[in-house]
Amino acid sequence: MTANSILKNFLLCAALAASSLVQAAGDKVVYHIDNTAQQATKGLRNIRNHLDVAPDTQIIVVTHSDGVDFLFEGAKDKANPNIDYASLVSALRARNVHFEVCEITLKNRGLKKEQFIMDAEFTPSGVVRVGRLQAREGYAYIKP
Repeated sequence: MTANSILKNFLLCAALAASSLVQAAGDKVVYHIDNTAQQATKGLRNIRNHLDVAPDTQIIVVTHSDGVDFLFEGAKDKANPNIDYASLVSALRARNVHFEVCEITLKNRGLKKEQFIMDAEFTPSGVVRVGRLQAREGYAYIKP
């Protein structure tokens, strides 16, 4: 065997190993919610179903505008008051889903971080965060 063929075999093995690691890591998805009334319950159900079928998926939920409202302490679905958002979010948080709130929205709406459930995280700009997750970190985009 020549040095070139050994090198080619090594590079092929390295490429296959790297490919396996990427596949083993699971998909990465950002769910974008900007309207609680239209998207929150449906989006949380989609995320639960997503994880039931593909449990190794990394999911980040980015909220802004009226989409932050389901993350308020005590928030319930206005169409179905039996749906308590905090318990649904907490169950998904236990499955490693991250929920991020746009700080520009807080400023524009006069909201305080203390109004949100403990599972909420904060990001300087929801729109910038969605763009960066897609462009720089390879997250697929879903808007429920």
